[in-house]
Amino acid sequence: MAVGEAGSGGFDERMISMANEAMLALMVSIGHRTRLFDVMAGLPAATSQEIASAAGLNERYVREWLGAMTTGRIVDHDGGTGTFSLPADRAAWLTRAAGLNNLAIMTEYVGLLAPVEDQIVDCFRNGGGVPYSGYPNFQALMAEDSGAVQDATLIDVTLPLVPGITGRLRQGIDVADVGCGSGHAINLMAGAFPRSRFTGYDVSEAGIAAAREEAKSMGLANARFEARDAAGLGETASFDFITSFDAVHDQARPDLMLAGICRALRPDGVYLCVDIVASSVLAENLDHPLGPFLYTVSCMHCMSVSLASGGMGLGSMWGEQTARKMLAEAGFMSVRTARVEGDAANICYIATKG
Repeated sequence: MAVGEAGSGGFDERMISMANEAMLALMVSIGHRTRLFDVMAGLPAATSQEIASAAGLNERYVREWLGAMTTGRIVDHDGGTGTFSLPADRAAWLTRAAGLNNLAIMTEYVGLLAPVEDQIVDCFRNGGGVPYSGYPNFQALMAEDSGAVQDATLIDVTLPLVPGITGRLRQGIDVADVGCGSGHAINLMAGAFPRSRFTGYDVSEAGIAAAREEAKSMGLANARFEARDAAGLGETASFDFITSFDAVHDQARPDLMLAGICRALRPDGVYLCVDIVASSVLAENLDHPLGPFLYTVSCMHCMSVSLASGGMGLGSMWGEQTARKMLAEAGFMSVRTARVEGDAANICYIATKG
């Protein structure tokens, strides 16, 4: 049967489209990383040489990239003048100026995951997983991705979802972020609430070093960071407020992490768990706007790094039903949920002991 022949049901065309879109995703990632979208958004229609000069890049590579962007209908091309332009309605989803709407960041996950494909194939055959060390750019990508969301929403939108917490933070309380990565959330909160005391925990020495460097550059005296496994927090009634941001689902032992967080809270403490929004039932995720993306990231990273440590392999799509069950088993008596408008990937679990 030839491509496009009647009887294929259009699936052949879908596969061709998929291959084109996958390659285009790599080019969009490059456009984001080289700031070509940001540069083009500020230029009138321009030649490849003019665009390359404005971006400080090699013209031959920029010209070929523009070929992909033009045939991919992302950039407009005038064959008569040989110029290229990025329409404003597309720039609104591709540039750093777009803030939370910058979807180009998502395409970087293709490049992050592709290098471990051979190892993942081996895991399919033999079990096990790929450790965090197999993803050398993971911390930097997560810092950029989550940082954009936190910059836009953490202080003014996300924290107010927790009843009374903003007032308590202004008065001065003890706060921890477990699985803090590069520490941006802690540093944002420490800057906004100077009377409170903030501690970030993460197993990554590189993440902790980056967090400390950012805190130093921001002149923060109320933020500290410690390299510690989330499953072995070892604190008792030490904090009034604990947060975690997309950190539970890829832990080796998320059950121990959640139990440790519950123990670390004081009796009137609150836990804010921001994690992937999904159902624990596959059939209920058929219309999830990021379903294929999140299941793939889970298979090739989140689940795999957990299994590499002999862990539970919970995965990104653990879902609300499982989350509520695990929070209850950890000792939380009350759990409610909330969403941040514009954040299609996450849900907020607000949990207390009483």
